[in-house]
Amino acid sequence: MAIQAEQPVHGSQVEEKKNVHPEETSELVSAKDRTFKAPESNAFGQSFRDYDIESERQKGVEEFYKLQHINQTYGFVKKMREHYKKLDKAEMSIWECCELLNEVVDDSDPDLDEPQIQHLLQTAEAIKKDYPNEDWLHLIALIHDLGKILHLPQFGELPQWAVVGDTFPVGCAFDEKNVHHKYFKENPDSKNPAYNTKEGVYSKGCGLDNVLMSWGHDDYMYMVAKENGTTLPSPGLFIIRYHSFYPLHKEGAYTHLMSEEDFENLKWLHIFNKYDLYSKSKVLVDVEKVKPYYQSLIDKYFPAKLKW
Repeated sequence: MAIQAEQPVHGSQVEEKKNVHPEETSELVSAKDRTFKAPESNAFGQSFRDYDIESERQKGVEEFYKLQHINQTYGFVKKMREHYKKLDKAEMSIWECCELLNEVVDDSDPDLDEPQIQHLLQTAEAIKKDYPNEDWLHLIALIHDLGKILHLPQFGELPQWAVVGDTFPVGCAFDEKNVHHKYFKENPDSKNPAYNTKEGVYSKGCGLDNVLMSWGHDDYMYMVAKENGTTLPSPGLFIIRYHSFYPLHKEGAYTHLMSEEDFENLKWLHIFNKYDLYSKSKVLVDVEKVKPYYQSLIDKYFPAKLKW
């Protein structure tokens, strides 16, 4: 488990660092002011991530966050990580998992209600146009949400509040920059002195790899990738685990827990997030047409079959 000072299940920091070249990454990120133009409205004709618009979908999104904020406790997250790190639910390829996502619609998303595989391909195709040489980033776009299979019966049929939505650290105070923060007052951890201070059970600069995040598809997919021996670089794994950590990468919260490597990887997450958020569209991708390219990337960075 990724808690306190123990080495987390995610694997060796030394192993990850060998894929990190901060000076190259910084130059690459700063030099590429890409051409992607964010649309002004989402698939419903409204502003992106606007949680205040009065609509039936927004009411459902708020109810989702109420349940999530009440139930995502430190104890719950530890229990989920212990259970799912066994990776004993299935054995299948990455693409087989992509196809499973046709059965999932994300109730926490105020911007789109299409099957998830379309969101993945829309994101990947948008990134590929602007970053043609970073093939690992194209693949991250394709696989970043695969952990949403946790909502399906064969993977435990977890409620959506334990699968999707913005993520946040548990074991320390819930920052006010979390969306619908008011509902955290009903979370038992908010009344626990061990968990309701700024650092909580952690220490300043401890590194996000040592922080327990609210349980969901991000942490699960990160675990699957690491335990199955992916050769993706450190920034890619960082994106997988923290792409829903909006309080950090959109609002700047929880930076006191970050390490130097976290700050370097965050540059790539900021790039990725623009495409993840704004590429959502009602214009669908021809899956069979693009499949051969993405299958070649899967073969490059992953084994043929993975344990899930």
